[in-house]
Amino acid sequence: MRAHLSLAAVAVALSLLPWPAGAWDRQVAQGGTLARAHCARCHAVGRTGPSPLSVAPPFRDLHTRYPVEELAEALAEGIRTGHPGMPEFRFDPDQAQSLIAYLKSLER
Repeated sequence: MRAHLSLAAVAVALSLLPWPAGAWDRQVAQGGTLARAHCARCHAVGRTGPSPLSVAPPFRDLHTRYPVEELAEALAEGIRTGHPGMPEFRFDPDQAQSLIAYLKSLER
């Protein structure tokens, strides 16, 4: 029997591997750029401040709701729901991992 892994599952597995500091920093920076470009209209994407849309949780708090690593598949396949009025977003696996790295950087 052959096991089939989705691209998102592979991306999650790779995210658990240790990254060299420079590669991690680049991934976090890329994720921050994606967050500001696609998410900041509704979500607080930084370490401080309220979300522009009150029902959109600040990104710095997402890890308190669920493990952000579990977002990889939803980000790659297209998030259709989240908060009321949230548009659908679909990122390629590298973008999804960068966004997750950025979310994880906010946990510190």
